[in-house]
Amino acid sequence: MADKALIEKAKKIFENFLTKQGSRKTPERFSVIDELYSLPEDEHMDVEGLFLSMRNKGYTISRATIYNTLDLLVESGLAVKHQFKDKVALYEQALTYKHHDHHVCNQCRKIREFSDPKINEIKDEIGKSFRSTIKSHSLVLYGDCEIPNCENLVEI
Repeated sequence: MADKALIEKAKKIFENFLTKQGSRKTPERFSVIDELYSLPEDEHMDVEGLFLSMRNKGYTISRATIYNTLDLLVESGLAVKHQFKDKVALYEQALTYKHHDHHVCNQCRKIREFSDPKINEIKDEIGKSFRSTIKSHSLVLYGDCEIPNCENLVEI
C-alpha cells in the first residue's frame, strides 16, 4: 500500500520545483507522482507500463505528458532513471532511494536490486588510486537464468 505521507511530500517538493522553474502545475503531472509512488519501492516502471496502468485506472493522460513529467521528476530528484542493456528507460521513486546495484537476467529480464559493502570499498579504493572523490556509480550485472520453470521467462 502506498505511503500517503510520502506521496504528499513528493507532491510538495514537485510543486516547489515547478514554481521555481516557472512551469505549469497540472493535475496530470501530479497523477504521475501518484502512480510512481504507489509502486513498491523496488519496482522499476517504463513509460508504457505507467501509461497502461494509468489508463486502466481511468486517468486521461498522454504518453508525451508521462515522458515530460518523468524528465521533470528526474531533474527534481524525485525519480531515478535507469537504462539496462536493450531495455527502454525504467524509472523508480527517489525519495526512499538508497543506493543499490542491479542484476538483470538475460533470459527472463527480471531486475533484482542488491547492495554489497565490498562494492563501496572497491569504489573508494579506485577513487584513491585516481585521486578522485567518486560521487556516484552504477553497476549492472547481467546473468543467464538458471531457475527451473522460471515464472518470468518470456517465450519467444
